[in-house]
Amino acid sequence: MLLTPYRETLALPKIPSLLVVATLARVPIAAATVVLTLHVVSGLGLSYGAAGLVGAAATLGGSLGAPVMGRLVDRWGLRPVLVLTTVAEVVYWLVAQALPYWVLLPTAAVGGFLALPAFSVARQAIAALTPESHRLPAFALDSMTTELSFMAGPALGVLIVTTGGSRAAMLALAGGILLAGIGLWLLDPPVRAAHEAPVASGERVPRSTWLKPRFFAVLAVTMGATLVLSGTDVAVVATLRASGEVEWAGLVLALWAFFSLIGGFLYGTVRRGLPILAIFLPMALLTIPVGLGGGHWWLLALLLAPAGALCAPTITASSDAISRMIPAGARGEAMGMHNSALTVGVACGAPLAGLAIDHWGPEWGFVAVGAVGVLMALVILPMEIRHRRSGAPGEVHEDTVTPPVAVSDPVAFAAGAPTSPVSAAVPPGDPQAR
Repeated sequence: MLLTPYRETLALPKIPSLLVVATLARVPIAAATVVLTLHVVSGLGLSYGAAGLVGAAATLGGSLGAPVMGRLVDRWGLRPVLVLTTVAEVVYWLVAQALPYWVLLPTAAVGGFLALPAFSVARQAIAALTPESHRLPAFALDSMTTELSFMAGPALGVLIVTTGGSRAAMLALAGGILLAGIGLWLLDPPVRAAHEAPVASGERVPRSTWLKPRFFAVLAVTMGATLVLSGTDVAVVATLRASGEVEWAGLVLALWAFFSLIGGFLYGTVRRGLPILAIFLPMALLTIPVGLGGGHWWLLALLLAPAGALCAPTITASSDAISRMIPAGARGEAMGMHNSALTVGVACGAPLAGLAIDHWGPEWGFVAVGAVGVLMALVILPMEIRHRRSGAPGEVHEDTVTPPVAVSDPVAFAAGAPTSPVSAAVPPGDPQAR
């Protein structure tokens, strides 16, 4: 029974191939940060602070570029944007390995801005390829495969740097990005469903129709989630290093990712999604006491399990919520903003945890990021309560842009077969439908 939603979702046309191609395409992207850091430190012989500035520049560029690339996809279609970003990023990695630091710093921002949008494109395509009844397991699969990419990418990056040097690793990234871009171009997943209006050159969807408080609330929770995750990552290493068990850090982090995979799998089997705050708030709360493990790796791993199991479900819920509230013609830009929120959260969490660790000790890294997450959730909670009591009048849902559809056969839906309009395609009680 647990596998039924996944079997039905994977039976949809193009979904299995999309997940495979997207997972492989994300591996070089996931490796980029660690390769760039090791290049600055070992290849250029500079400090970790200098490496952090380059990483921050790339992050800033990516955060600004993701919504722009998404809007270009909305207006001009997927393939032109894939050509632009693939060529630009391949050139960036080919050139970056030979640049002095003072040129690499601004170049990293440009490279981040023109990065291949593999993450947001996959989520946009999932929204186009799946009926609403199957989006939750589809986004759960996307979150789980993303975990796999981030487990493989950094490890491969470190392996290439340690065996062949940082410049070889950057050249390998250029090759990986080229293959990723070609794979996505050949697959050419749809960015709109068959029943939605096709992309028209120069088409614009007014931002006023979908840039609503609810959308920004989901982005804030998304950013808070990755802030907690990246801060926890740093706090785990610091805690184990302080206790002399740093050699167990890799295993603890791998177990943490495994807990997230299990949580994401179970969440994808839920018939109706949960409100995103109902997942994120416990995740943040359960992160605060993790430092009580006292540096024993096995106890730390056990304490990470409850919060870890809520990581993938939180990201899944955010993707699902955005796909339901955004009109099809703006979905690319919205998913780009979602990707930016993920990136900004990652960029903020590590220094926040590091600041707390430096001043008060390793266990306070967990407290700091968990407490900030709880605070963000509590600030958003009153608005979420008002939203649900009022029924969110005037908020744009994709069913207000395209006729609601009752889907009895999801495969027929994905193939564009005629379906019958009904007055309530989504059950009124579905918390993600508003």
